[in-house]
Amino acid sequence: MDEQGWLAEQFDEHRAHLRAVSQRLLGSAHEADDAVQETWLRLSRTGAGEVENLRGWLTTVASRVCLDMLRARKARREAPMEAALDAHAGEDPQEYAVLADSLGAALLVVLDTLSPAQRLVLVLHDIFGVPFQDIGPIVGRSTDAAKMMASRARHLVRTSHADTRAGPADANRQHRLVEAFLAASRRGDFAGLLELLHPDVAFEADAVAVKAGGFAAVRGARGVAEQFNGRAQGAQPALIDGTPGLVWAPGGTARGVFRFVTVDDRIVLIELVAEPDQIAEMRLAF
Repeated sequence: MDEQGWLAEQFDEHRAHLRAVSQRLLGSAHEADDAVQETWLRLSRTGAGEVENLRGWLTTVASRVCLDMLRARKARREAPMEAALDAHAGEDPQEYAVLADSLGAALLVVLDTLSPAQRLVLVLHDIFGVPFQDIGPIVGRSTDAAKMMASRARHLVRTSHADTRAGPADANRQHRLVEAFLAASRRGDFAGLLELLHPDVAFEADAVAVKAGGFAAVRGARGVAEQFNGRAQGAQPALIDGTPGLVWAPGGTARGVFRFVTVDDRIVLIELVAEPDQIAEMRLAF
């Protein structure tokens, strides 16, 4: 057997796994086949001589191919729901049924509302068990940043699973909560902050925010209230991927984005994102 034939044989051993990964990342059987084919082309050009863990190498390559496809898809469309419907248009009903059965029909639509990087991190780690230290380089993030992205994605999935798009009333309630939080923070109203926070609220900040602003991850209403008491002077209300939040944008350029998750008129999660690449992937209106 020549080298190319041997390489094809090795690739075929992992083809089913690669297709499963690609289909869950892309939500489309047709696009998954394209991603697997592109992965094979890259392997055939590179060879496997220096690869110690072929399965891991192929998973990384296929994931990067899928990430590029997801980003291209997101760039072509503005509305997440429209993208979700378009992504599955023309799918073989049986193929879609298998995918929906493995992920949950509602979750398929929810995944399409995540950023491409969030979707990849969540699927690779939570469905396929890929370690965060291996996922981070794929999306150009540190291990800690990849963990944070997965945490944020899980919160989005949990809060969106029952209804994939919040109605106007839900958005208005979150808008009022965020504005009340901003006002209480600015005036140093510790008691007012406590009233807005769920007892088990979590605050998370990426490495850039921790280094630049002295923020630290903390859990519990008192800890989060202490973190924000008297702060947020330069923040302003904004829509972040269509959801009410806050942004710090000196000179009109977003340098820090505060994303909120609310349940039953209480804030349950605040995430501060300051990594420029991650901010660039968000749709901001402020």
